[in-house]
Amino acid sequence: MFTLARYYVKSAILFLVLGIVLGGYMSYEINIQNTAVPQSMITAHTHLILIGFVMMLIMGIALWLFPRPREKVFYSPLLSEITFYIMFVSVLMRSLGEVVSGFIMLNWAAWMIVITSYGEILGIILFFINIWQRIKPIGSHVREAKGEKF
Repeated sequence: MFTLARYYVKSAILFLVLGIVLGGYMSYEINIQNTAVPQSMITAHTHLILIGFVMMLIMGIALWLFPRPREKVFYSPLLSEITFYIMFVSVLMRSLGEVVSGFIMLNWAAWMIVITSYGEILGIILFFINIWQRIKPIGSHVREAKGEKF
């Protein structure tokens, strides 16, 4: 597994840990303190798990699993790296904005949530545009011609 794929996977694990810790805090508040948690905290928790962990893990494994194209097709290692940083910063800052807005609603936190949401959208789109040509049926057409089913 090469460096950028490891960055995606390790970042996914970091986001999983942050999501679990936030979930533990919310569980304590709800079940022991008998206090409600703000919707934005639930959003941050869900976001850390689904986008931070699941999506970043999928992206890292896809980057590692699909071979680099040998022929001349669109693929940019630099764009892959830029996309990682866009995703990492966007997930981290959006989750932070959601947590902050759970305690106090600040105008900058609301804007940070919106801007970083668009960063995540951009990152996901750029990732799949960049990897699209790497998704190829290498060898599967031969196996399928022999009658093998997957």
